[in-house]
Amino acid sequence: MVATSTDGLFEAGTVSSYDRKSEMKAFDDSKAGVQGLVENGVTKVPPMFCCEQSSLNDGSPSESCSKISIPIIDLTGIHDDPILRSDVVGKVRYASEKWGFFQVINHGIPTHVLDEMIKGTCKFHQQDANVRKEYYTRDFSRKVSYLSNYTLYEDPYADWRDTLAFSMAPHPPQFEEFPSVCRDIVIEYSKKTMVLGYALFELLSESLGLNRFHLKEMGCAEGLLQLCHYYPPCPEPQLTMGNKQHSDGNVMTILLQDQMGGLQVLHDNQWINVPPLHGALVVNIGDLLQCST
Repeated sequence: MVATSTDGLFEAGTVSSYDRKSEMKAFDDSKAGVQGLVENGVTKVPPMFCCEQSSLNDGSPSESCSKISIPIIDLTGIHDDPILRSDVVGKVRYASEKWGFFQVINHGIPTHVLDEMIKGTCKFHQQDANVRKEYYTRDFSRKVSYLSNYTLYEDPYADWRDTLAFSMAPHPPQFEEFPSVCRDIVIEYSKKTMVLGYALFELLSESLGLNRFHLKEMGCAEGLLQLCHYYPPCPEPQLTMGNKQHSDGNVMTILLQDQMGGLQVLHDNQWINVPPLHGALVVNIGDLLQCST
């Protein structure tokens, strides 16, 4: 049974015999994700999504940090001007050492491509549930997959989030495997992201005092996993989170934010807001890159 506006069984705190495993399995078996709950008119956040108040408070930035933000790096001229490139390498070094995050602008991916990528993601998640269900799977060997919460059965609470995932490199999906509603933009965006990824790995290599192609020759730039997260409207946002506190194991993450914002990063034991900057991309130095260097 999946929670809807009439499912009093799943209303938080109302049932002493609450069976979490059964609720998770029913939710997963529906193959409709969090968006399916919204489409069914849910008015209460089901208990499986509710997190402790302390977890919610942990992500609140202090007043002193409200005006601090991650570095913004302009990539203009990095391929043509040695002086500009040297300056950018220094900024990448500082941002990587002190933050582990930075935003890039003038990165070579047109703004209209970024906007269409967000629209394409929304189109997939907002289409008929029966169409979405064709892609729902927990078989992570599939190159195209749709699901809600990768670690649904392990986490203490589920995030209010659905995900469409594409394993784009080194071996991309077949053309017919892509959802038609977003196929063209996903392919275009991934090609441009790979080009930017190569450039960033070169800058990171140089910032470490290494040969420009060091990280690429290590194989860091060979893979591309494209995760298209979607956060449906929540009836009780004070009870749950779209994305819990975590660190990314990937070598490097390039994050495209919509204009709603919500991203925070931990810096000097303080949570810092990262307001979305239209046309910018957020770069996250992942755990594996930190270990490999």
